[in-house]
Amino acid sequence: MEPKETTQNAAFKGFTNAACPFLPCHQGVKRDFNCLFCYCPLIGYECPGPYKTYTDGNGLTRKDCSACALPHDGYEQSWNFIQKWLDYPQPWSGKPQTTPPRARPKPAPRGMA
Repeated sequence: MEPKETTQNAAFKGFTNAACPFLPCHQGVKRDFNCLFCYCPLIGYECPGPYKTYTDGNGLTRKDCSACALPHDGYEQSWNFIQKWLDYPQPWSGKPQTTPPRARPKPAPRGMA
């Protein structure tokens, strides 16, 4: 198996499930719809994607990311977006999103943490 950093085949970065009964689940996608991040790995982290908050039946504050197309907008673009934000994830504060979104703190230089 070839490491993903050196392969010329980028198929691992996404796919479109044309048979999905919920497709398109997010409006505003301009490129190939990427279903790889059907459940966004950033749900528990701060992110720049547009989201609202709501209180569930158990009284917990949750994110509603249904207006966000960032993890679905093209294979390359959405892959790079998710990788960038997971490189230095910041736990979600549980607060509503600000406009503009809160800036992430800069990561400590490698080896300095």
